[in-house]
Parts: sequence; C-alpha cells; structure tokens
Amino acid sequence: MSLTLKENCKYSLIVPTSMGVRITPENGQPVHSSDTFKLQATSAETNVASIPSYLGLPVKVLTTFVKGSPIAQFIKGNLRNRHMDYEGPEVEQGDPWGYRHQFNIADSGYGSRGPRVHNDRAGEVGRTLNVKDFDLERIFGEDGVQIIHLSGLIAALSPDTSEFCLQLARAAKKHGTRISFDLNYRASFWKGREKELSEAFKEIASVADILIGNEEDFQLCLGIKGPEAGGKGIEEKIDGFKEMIGRVKQAFPNASVFATTLREVVNANHHMWGGIMLEGTNWHVVNLRDIHVLDRIGGGDGFVGGLLYGILKQWDPEKWIQFGWATGAMATTFLTDYAQPADEEMVWSIWEGNARVKR
Repeated sequence: MSLTLKENCKYSLIVPTSMGVRITPENGQPVHSSDTFKLQATSAETNVASIPSYLGLPVKVLTTFVKGSPIAQFIKGNLRNRHMDYEGPEVEQGDPWGYRHQFNIADSGYGSRGPRVHNDRAGEVGRTLNVKDFDLERIFGEDGVQIIHLSGLIAALSPDTSEFCLQLARAAKKHGTRISFDLNYRASFWKGREKELSEAFKEIASVADILIGNEEDFQLCLGIKGPEAGGKGIEEKIDGFKEMIGRVKQAFPNASVFATTLREVVNANHHMWGGIMLEGTNWHVVNLRDIHVLDRIGGGDGFVGGLLYGILKQWDPEKWIQFGWATGAMATTFLTDYAQPADEEMVWSIWEGNARVKR
C-alpha cells in the first residue's frame, strides 16, 4: 500500500461541490421533442462520493444552498437519501433574478444519436462558495478526514471557489488528509482566467496525492505535453498515455497515484471502456472491454469513486482500478448519473462479467 491514510477520522471522504438538478427526457428521447422529464439532484463531485457513501463509508459534502428554495430542499433530501452529511451556508436568493441552483438539461442519446447536454448556470449559488463560511480547523483537525476529493469544475467555477479549493488543499495537507484532484478542464470556465487558474491548479496538483485526468486535462490545466499522435485506436495509444503520465509524475512528484479512463464510443449504448493507473512505479492497465450504456453521463465520476473506495479500504492497488472500472461501468446503467451499488458483490460481478440473475 503506497498511500497510508490518517486514522481515527470522522469522515472517509469529503467533497466540495456546487449542487444542482438535472432534467432528462424519458426513454432516451431528445430534449426538444419531449414533454416529460426526470428530475434528479446532481453534481460531478457527489457522483464520485456516492460510491463510498452507498457502500457504507462516512462521507460529507461541503456546498452552499439558496435559502428557502424548494430546489435546495429537494437537494438536501437527496443527499440524506445517499447517506451523505452536508454543511454549507444558506444564501438569500435576493430577488427573482438572484441566486439559484444550476440546471443541467441533458438527454441520454440512443444508438447512432449521441447525447446532448446544455448547462444553465446563470446565477449559480455554488459560485459563492467561500472559505470564510467553513471552519477548516474543525473539519480537518477535530473531525478528521482521510481523503478530500477536489474537482477542477469547482476550482474553476469563480475566483471565490478557486481560493476555496486552494485553502482546502492547504488545510488538508497541514492535517495529513490525502488529496485527490480530478482536473476536469472546461474551456468555458477558463476563458479569460487562464493565468490565474493555471497557477491555482498547479498549486493544488503540487500537494495532491492522487491526480486524475485525461490527455486534454493534463495538457490544458498543467501544461504537460500530451501523448504522441498516432495509432488507430486507444489501445495503440496506451504507451503514449503512459509517457504522458510519466511527465506528469516528474512535474508533480508529491503524487503517488495517477489515473485516466479510456473510452471508445461504438454508439450511444455501446462503449469500449478501460483505464490506466500508475501507483508508485507500478502500472495497472484495464484494457478496453465492451459495456452496454443506458446513460453515459457520470461514468468517469463512477470510476473515480470506485478508485477512491479501493484506496480507502486499503486493498491491494491492482484492485483499485478494477473496482473503479466496474463502478464506472455500473454508473452508465443507471438513470441517475451516479451509481448506487447495493454492495461490493454487485460491483465485482460487473468486473467479472457475471450478469446472471442473483436469487
């Protein structure tokens, strides 16, 4: 085990996040032609945290809410249902044009028609996340946290959230909490803030223990040269991915775990799914395997959640990426964009390719 974890902690995992809701048409239909939609509470970071929370580990969400909002009430109920504690300020809406929780409007696609996602984040209350609203000494010093998972989506959301994530990383480092950082580059978030965000992301990456991202993330967030072009598919590019991760490790030597997912899309409901992880000096590769997809959104978050669960359970490292592969594949079989494993056996059955009925 290359990652030792702090003991006697109240929380296994903490995630800072901006909560919102997703609306999805029924039966894989496009948004523009639908009149019936499913509503769910969502955020990428709680998608990650759902794997450990459903499997019985103590999880906490740091977020912010619109005071008196029925959507905020809906979100709180959902987090409780997912067995998650939460903490955060209640922000006054202000007026009808004030703060609200973000809306994610997305269909699932079907067959040859790919999914489409529209983010409506005007007035998003999560952009106000501020370190002054949280007692970091209590959270990390008194309560104790084994791993904090930071996402580039939150780190880039606003100047306040960038500073919030920096302060969380510094406090976590001070108190011996392991830091997981999923870079999650979004061009629209970085526009006009490239220098500021590059500095913030590099500081967080410099203290992170677990770094997660794809080739675009490592190039555009951290300035790392990507894999060489060439090869007809992802399988042929694995050596290039390994070389890129080697460059990331050289630039950010504090981290001991580096991971990226691999995906080839055959059609909206059939993907080839794999992953690469460097743990210490040991490579762990899950070659591309067929998975059947109900809704692809959240698959990458499910992978991270399973990976972190394996680390928290202090399993042998080869099992971290296997479990992550399986929880990522599992997430794509749910109508929610987060997996809801009943138990570890359900996950391992996916890894083993055993979809037989369990009676």
